[in-house]
Formats: sequence, C-alpha cells, structure tokens
Amino acid sequence: MRTPPGPPAESPEELTAPPASHGTWRFTAPLETASVPRTRHAVRDLLTEGRVPLAPAALDGLLLIVSELVTNAVRHAARFSAEVAVHLDLGHGRLRLAVADLHPSCPKALEAGAGDLGGRGLWLVKTVTAEAGGACGVAPAPGGGKIIWVEFPLAARPAAAPPTSPPLSPSAPAPPDAPHPARS
Repeated sequence: MRTPPGPPAESPEELTAPPASHGTWRFTAPLETASVPRTRHAVRDLLTEGRVPLAPAALDGLLLIVSELVTNAVRHAARFSAEVAVHLDLGHGRLRLAVADLHPSCPKALEAGAGDLGGRGLWLVKTVTAEAGGACGVAPAPGGGKIIWVEFPLAARPAAAPPTSPPLSPSAPAPPDAPHPARS
C-alpha cells in the first residue's frame, strides 16, 4: 500500500483534543540577542500547539511583550546573570507570563520623549496588556532580582454549534440509523 503524498495525517487525539485550560511551562534562555526571537517562537509554539484559547490580537500582543521583556533582560541584566527565566501559567480563565532576571532594580513604565531612541518598552507592555483586558506588574524576586509579569484573559470558548435539524418530537418516528434510547 502506497502512502499518499503530502504531510502525514494527524492522529485522532490531535484532531479531538480540547484546547488547554490549565498548565505551567518554565524554561530559561541565555541573556544574548538570539534569545529574543527564540523565546518568542517557543512561547508561540507552546500556546498554539496547546490550543490555548487566546484571541489572535491578544496572542500577537503577548508575543510582542515576550520580545520586549526578553530584550530588556538582555540589555540590562546580562551583567547580573547569565540567563532569563520565563514562566507561563494557564488557569482560572487567564494566562500569566512572568519573565525574571537577577537585575536588582524594579523598573517603572515611562513615557519617552519624541527624540528618545528607547525607553518605551514597559509603557508598551502596560498599553498592550490594558488593551487585552489584562494586568501587569513588577515585583522583587524572592532570591534577588525581579519578575515582570502580565496576565491576559483567555478568549471565551466558542459555543456548541446548534443542531442542523430540529430535534425529533416524541411522536415522530426515529430515522432508521438513529440509536435507540434506553428505557427506564
């Protein structure tokens, strides 16, 4: 028997698996420029492969935030630590992203002037998070350093599709291939 050309078929489990509603993922990345796209792609892959119910605009915003926070860690925390920690926690109708490094100060979101080349990162994080209906903050890490976190609400799950034909009335005969209900 020949296999048809094209990508392999998905297993039935992949076709019917429900979207993720709970889970925790943790990983670290070296504090180097190449970690920015790698971390963004890793987060994107975790969320899309897990079918996490984030609205497309919220996913785009979250990935922008991942890039911003990891870029900040690379630029400002490399002299304090060799890596950045990324933590994703999914549950209770929300997705929480936390990025931790060993830099001792907790930054504040500032509005940069028109001539400034930088300084808009955390302001951008706050704005994108607010637009998604989420929250964000900065906290000292228990072992030193800081944690910058954002929480995004999950998208509502689509409602079940309505039946394509009206339900059978008790007096109507069932189609010949319909399962027969058990009598009590």
